[in-house]
Amino acid sequence: MSGVTWLSHRATGPLGGEIVVPGDKSVSHRALMFGAIAEGVTHIRGFLEGEDTRATAAILGKLGVRFETPSPGERVVHGVGLHGLRGSTEALDCGNAGTGMRLLAGLLAGQAFDATLVGDESLSRRPMRRVTDPLAAMGASIDTDDGKLPLRIHGGARLRGMTYRPPVASAQIKSALLLAGLYADGATEVIEPHPTRDYTESMLKAFGWPIEFSPGRARLEGGHTLRAVDVDVPADFSSAAFFIVAACVVPGSAVRLVGVGLNPRRTGLLAALRLMGADITVERERTSGGETIGDLVVRHAPLHGVELPLDVVPDMIDEFPALFVATAVAEGTTTIRGAAELRVKESDRIASMAHGLQACGVSIEELSDGAIIHGGGIAGGSIDSHGDHRIAMSFAIAGLVASGPITIGDCANVATSFPGFMELANGAGFQLESQN
Repeated sequence: MSGVTWLSHRATGPLGGEIVVPGDKSVSHRALMFGAIAEGVTHIRGFLEGEDTRATAAILGKLGVRFETPSPGERVVHGVGLHGLRGSTEALDCGNAGTGMRLLAGLLAGQAFDATLVGDESLSRRPMRRVTDPLAAMGASIDTDDGKLPLRIHGGARLRGMTYRPPVASAQIKSALLLAGLYADGATEVIEPHPTRDYTESMLKAFGWPIEFSPGRARLEGGHTLRAVDVDVPADFSSAAFFIVAACVVPGSAVRLVGVGLNPRRTGLLAALRLMGADITVERERTSGGETIGDLVVRHAPLHGVELPLDVVPDMIDEFPALFVATAVAEGTTTIRGAAELRVKESDRIASMAHGLQACGVSIEELSDGAIIHGGGIAGGSIDSHGDHRIAMSFAIAGLVASGPITIGDCANVATSFPGFMELANGAGFQLESQN
C-alpha cells in the first residue's frame, strides 16, 4: 500500500444533519466541453472542483479556450465555436479522468489537428478500444498502445455518421460517439443494450443541437451549432451515495442530502437499497437545467439481502462499492450479477471490494460479473484501496459499523472525485482520520 492512509473508526453515535456534496462530475465535464465549442459565453455554477474536471479544463485551455473562475464552483467559458479549437504540441494529460478521456477522444476525432491524450498510471491500464474501435468505424484515425493509452488522434479525418450498437451499456462510449457525430457527415445513432444516463443528450438539447433521444437510443446529425447557455450543476449522486449508505447502516441516523441530481439513469442505488428495506424519501423534487434534482432524506433501517435485479445494474455502476458495504451489513445473502463493467474501472472493483471485505471478516464469493455476499457484520482490518477513490470512501463507511478500526491504504485519489470528503464526512458523524 502506498500514499495517504486513512483510519476509520466505529461511529460514536448516529449520523445527522444537512449535507451538501460537491457538484456532479459527469455534468461538470460535459458543461466544460459543450461550453468550449459553443457560440457565446457559458456560465457554469456548482462546478466540481476536483482533479478530474480541472484536468479537462486545463486540456481545453491548451486548445485555445479561455476560462474565468469568479469563485470556487464557478466557471465562465468563452466558447470558440464548433471549429474554433486549436492544436497543441503538448500531450493532453487527463490525469485519472476516464470520463474526460473518452469524451475528449470523441470530441478530438473530428478536429483538423493532431492530438495526443495521456493519463496517470491507473488510467493508462484501462481499455480504450471500446471507444477507439467505433470511432475508427466512423473514419477517425487513432493509434493506441495495444488498446491502451496514449491515444494518438490524427487530425483531418472525415467522419461519417453511423448506427452503432455497443456490446456493453456505457454512457461514456455513447457520449464519445455523439460528440464525434457533431463533426460527422450524416446521422450518428447509438442503440444500447440497456439504457444509460442521458446527460450528453439532455445537455446537447439545452445547447440547441437538434437531437432525438429516448431510453437506450440517441440520434443526431452533424452540421449544426451549439449556442451557449448557463448550466447549474446538481450535487453529484455518486458522491451522495456514500452518505446514503452510511445513514442506512448506522443506527439512529437521519440525514438530508441537499439538491442531489436524480437522473433516473443514475439512481439505481436507491432502488437497490429500497429493495433491501432502506428508508429513503425524496423531498423538494424540481427541475434545473433539464435535470431532476431533489433533497434525499435517509434514515437508518434494518437491511436484508436480496437478489439484485439485472435491470437496475446499468443505473448504478459507480455506486456498487458502497452497495457492497450495505450488503455486508445486511442480514442474509445478496447476489449481484451483470456488473462485469466493474472489472475495468479505476481498479477491478469486484476484486477490490471482495478482497477488502474478506480482510474484514465478511464471507463473499467473487463471480466473473458480480459477487455473492453473506451479510451479518464487518470486523476491523487493513485493506488496500488500490488507488481507487470509490473503494477508499466505501471502506470509510464500513469502519463506521465495524467491530474494530479499518485501515485504508492508498487514498490520495479521493481528491479526483470528492475534494473535502474527510471534512464533510466527519462533520456528519464519521470517525475518520488520516495517518499521514
